[in-house]
Amino acid sequence: MNLHELSPAPGSHKDKVRLGRGTSSGKGRTCARGTKGQKHRTNVPPFFEGGQTPLHRRLPKRRGFTNKFRVEYAVVNVSGLDKLFEAGAEVTPDILVEAGCVREGMLVKILGTGEIGKSLKVSAHAFSESAKAKIEAAGGSVEVL
Repeated sequence: MNLHELSPAPGSHKDKVRLGRGTSSGKGRTCARGTKGQKHRTNVPPFFEGGQTPLHRRLPKRRGFTNKFRVEYAVVNVSGLDKLFEAGAEVTPDILVEAGCVREGMLVKILGTGEIGKSLKVSAHAFSESAKAKIEAAGGSVEVL
């Protein structure tokens, strides 16, 4: 058997019925839609729910507001610094971008999740209190940019 010899099973494939090709075709004039009524016409919107209040009117409008003064930070945990850098290393936002921890141009905040066992000189735009305490307890220093 070759690819060009394949064909669908007999009776499994029906040709498309062509509508609106004259009265003698048997599917002319009303094109088998019947007369009058909503389903006879072509312009029923897809979201129409039969007279029921539509979904877009049942749901409430968007609430609240967006604070335009909000500051977004890229966060890095203390445990991440411990894994990435050797003892005595200097950590800046540019070095964190090179390491793939944060995206370029973002403000960096160091958070205190995890433990740190190395002394690092860390510079960032913001620190949590616990991160500051853990870095300084490990013998490192903190600089806010």
